[in-house]
Amino acid sequence: MKDPIVIIGMGEMAGVFARGFLRLGHPVYPVTRDMSIATVADELPKPALVLVAVGEADLHPTLEQIPTLWLDRLGLLQNELLPRDWHAHDLTDPTVISVWFEKKKGIDYKVLIPSPVFGPAAELIAAALGAIDIPTTIPANAAELCYELVRKNVYILTTNIAGLQAGGNVSELWKNHEQLARDVANDVMQLQAWLTNVADVDREKLITGMLEAFDGDPEHGCMGRSAPGRLARALELANKAGIEVPTLQRISDETA
Repeated sequence: MKDPIVIIGMGEMAGVFARGFLRLGHPVYPVTRDMSIATVADELPKPALVLVAVGEADLHPTLEQIPTLWLDRLGLLQNELLPRDWHAHDLTDPTVISVWFEKKKGIDYKVLIPSPVFGPAAELIAAALGAIDIPTTIPANAAELCYELVRKNVYILTTNIAGLQAGGNVSELWKNHEQLARDVANDVMQLQAWLTNVADVDREKLITGMLEAFDGDPEHGCMGRSAPGRLARALELANKAGIEVPTLQRISDETA
């Protein structure tokens, strides 16, 4: 039997990964909210991978509970994820995937573009997703991974926050409100540069990368339920960093 996979959090996204691992022949052990992570670690001390698939708000509390013997086996997949998130827990080399497929309750997954995955278990995750026809790429190095994470954040934050004003889908956003999208993206990229400590962010490359995702699903809705919260968090970060984000502030004022 192949080595087991532990998945912490069993929402819609986790179910997709579980399907892929099972297709490869790996037994999958879920850890739900009412289970003790430490107890599962005692029973399964050496899994092939511990995939943390909790919601964004639960990421840091979950990482605080990870037992030492699992620290070199972690996989992370949350939205708005950046290196600072795992560095805050003294994690140096987790496997990280920037997920570019969508999964909603009652509807099978939908791929926008290939999902980059990087780290010790990258090939395992790529094989699992490939087994269920979800494409992946493997960045050449940590700097490329950081770009991919920032690109995903620019996509999510730009579409959500611009969508608070423009509504509609991503195709309509770019066709009818390109300047708004660019202005929001520029504010977002300023924040991402601060969060990643990368001064020379290639903004046009990130815009091109965002548009590639737009083309992958032109009818993807801009504004999800998380949009107001994302805007509030972005403004909080901007205030902390002392960064001017005039478009984000204006949208906040007009939609309050």
